[in-house]
Amino acid sequence: MFTGIDEVDWASLRHAHGSARDVPGWLRALASTDDAERATALDGMYGALRHEDGVYDATPACVPFLFSLAARAEVPDRAGIVELLVGVGTKGTDGDTRAWDAVRAGAEDFVPLAADPDPTLRAAAAGALARFVTEPARTLEVLRRRLRAERDGRVLLALTEALGLFARGHPAHTDAGVDLLAELSAPPHDAGLRLAALGQLALAAPARLPAGLVPTAVRLLRERSARRAGAAERPAADTLVGRLRRLRPSDEEGARLLRTLHTALGDRVADRSALLSGQLTSADPVDRCNAVWLAAALLRGWRGDHTATVTLLGRQLGTEQDRLRDAAVAVLAELFALAAPAADALHALVCARPDLWTHRWERGSPVLGGPLKALARSGDPRAVPALAQLLAGPAVPVDLGFELAHLGAAAAPLAPAVRHRLGQVPLSSPSAARIAAPLLAAVGAAVDAEAVPEVLRLLSDAPDALGTGDALARQVIATLETLGATARAVPHLRALLSTRHAAAAAGALWSAHGDSSAVLPVLLRELTEGDPAGRCVAARRLGRIGPAARPAVPALRRAARSGRTGQRTSAACALWHIAADPEPVLTVFRAAWTEDVRARGTIAHCLTTMGPAASPLQDLVAAELAAPRRHLARAGTSCRRGVPKDEALLRTCREALMVMQWVM
Repeated sequence: MFTGIDEVDWASLRHAHGSARDVPGWLRALASTDDAERATALDGMYGALRHEDGVYDATPACVPFLFSLAARAEVPDRAGIVELLVGVGTKGTDGDTRAWDAVRAGAEDFVPLAADPDPTLRAAAAGALARFVTEPARTLEVLRRRLRAERDGRVLLALTEALGLFARGHPAHTDAGVDLLAELSAPPHDAGLRLAALGQLALAAPARLPAGLVPTAVRLLRERSARRAGAAERPAADTLVGRLRRLRPSDEEGARLLRTLHTALGDRVADRSALLSGQLTSADPVDRCNAVWLAAALLRGWRGDHTATVTLLGRQLGTEQDRLRDAAVAVLAELFALAAPAADALHALVCARPDLWTHRWERGSPVLGGPLKALARSGDPRAVPALAQLLAGPAVPVDLGFELAHLGAAAAPLAPAVRHRLGQVPLSSPSAARIAAPLLAAVGAAVDAEAVPEVLRLLSDAPDALGTGDALARQVIATLETLGATARAVPHLRALLSTRHAAAAAGALWSAHGDSSAVLPVLLRELTEGDPAGRCVAARRLGRIGPAARPAVPALRRAARSGRTGQRTSAACALWHIAADPEPVLTVFRAAWTEDVRARGTIAHCLTTMGPAASPLQDLVAAELAAPRRHLARAGTSCRRGVPKDEALLRTCREALMVMQWVM
């Protein structure tokens, strides 16, 4: 297995963590009879040999030894070694094909592994065959032969996935591969295999899909679930352990089957919603739990009328199974106002389970619990009584203020309690900013002018760490501007005009006394000399001043022609509000709309103020409204506000299109 391993100069080769001198030890450990030793070695090699953008020079040097290990029947966990070979052989984005070429050179070794007595190894080898064997006709024949001979259900699924991968990767042989998939998608094959084949068929040749795809898929899912439940009941039908095992929402295989089908359906939102309806109404809680996460992907990534799907998510809240209920709550909490169809179910859960109002992470402060958070984010005023109780309690969730902000006027009865909490923030504490930020958000959203003294306290009584040198200062200034800062705030704001918060402070000063001459020099200085973020803030504040800021037009024209997309967009918006000249503005907007989707909300909002002058950009707005995919809420991203931001963009685009069409 290791012939020649000591002849390789591993110390001169590199992997992700530096010198590859530890690689021979990992390779030898893969043959160990000790499970922990093998697992440690496999983890180490995964982390060291593979990078998303390419490979290291130690990677191709390992490939022959990995093949040698995979070929020896006495080596445990050969499936893991094959999966490692697939991982390191996948092409990177940097054009380096050394590892790919090394795995392809030994790919014939995967053929006998596909017929090995170990079903786990056969399943792993199936995917490797489709990816690396160089003769497509031979690959197809091996897959065909293995499909005829295989009896293990999981290996059959792996072979079906491999066949779909083959059909997509070899156009000259697609028809033959698709014919096999069509055969596998029909009786007499079992429900799970037919579902797998339908998913691969949808990816490789959607035109070959049978009529009534969604009802067929739902029926097959339920057949598969009934068979799986029946198999689970036989060994321990009347025991507590048996019941718990049957209710455990854990079926990665089923999740993968339906995930493939959803992926293949892509922009067919109506079909995917119908499929989710079938999944979310299944009698099997495992299917419903899988469906919740598939619903999350659809809601995050695609636009449309999701009322029915959200309503069905709400129905999962009445389950006694914590994992299913918690999954549904987590998804609903991401939707904000889009969760309104589930508000009744959320309210019922909040009323029934006060123990879920808060959640405390290990060694952490309490945070708002998922059901109450989702109800508040939906804008439902029925969240107010529970939030009031928490505000009056001894341990207020640190994020409560952020969620209050979504209730608007309905949260007005809580304003005194929020002011009191804001006034009690311990300014000398390292956690002061973390405590104050959500409370400031609530004060600003409620436009609670009575809170100005408490807000000012954060500037006047705070140490330097909480004042001009801290990010909290920006939020304090923005809150004062929202509240229409009183004369009492003016001295504090003037003191900030020589700091990095100068542009924001100048805007708040103007909102307090309306004297543009006092703030224009500061804003012009920040527009031309500040950092990129400061220039954007200065441009936005100049736009709010309007025609009185006309002396800034030359500098804004220059800013609109250079710099980052956000800076150019902010400058162009300000130009419109000050000079009402559409020519330079529309040119910037058209370019920025394409360059950065994050700029579209700002642009669309400005277009709503332009009336007939905005009509040359009607094509951009109409295309946005017709696009099925969310631009600001990509599936799988970490942006927790992606859905509400995208929904806000759509609302603004509809408004902009309306004002354009009034004059068409």
